[in-house]
Amino acid sequence: MKYVGFKDYVKEVLKSAQYVRDEGVGCVVATTPVLPGCMTQGDNFEDARDNLIDAIELWVTVGLREGEEMPSINGVKLASAIEQLEDRVLVGDTTHA
Repeated sequence: MKYVGFKDYVKEVLKSAQYVRDEGVGCVVATTPVLPGCMTQGDNFEDARDNLIDAIELWVTVGLREGEEMPSINGVKLASAIEQLEDRVLVGDTTHA
């Protein structure tokens, strides 16, 4: 399992993004199936993607505040400070010893 920071975690989530133009409403709907309920819309693809980044960041932030564990996405997990410290100890990093 690879641990990544917030920005890289968001990039991994975006890899699963799905975009559908809704002609009836006249917008692009953006969803990411790996984060249940995380969806948004925009006037065009670019707006929908920008809005989806905001929605992902909010989804993760609220989940972390509620104490939820973030899902593994494409073999990566969102790193917390404690996980980064544990990783250093496991690989023998003595920088902070």
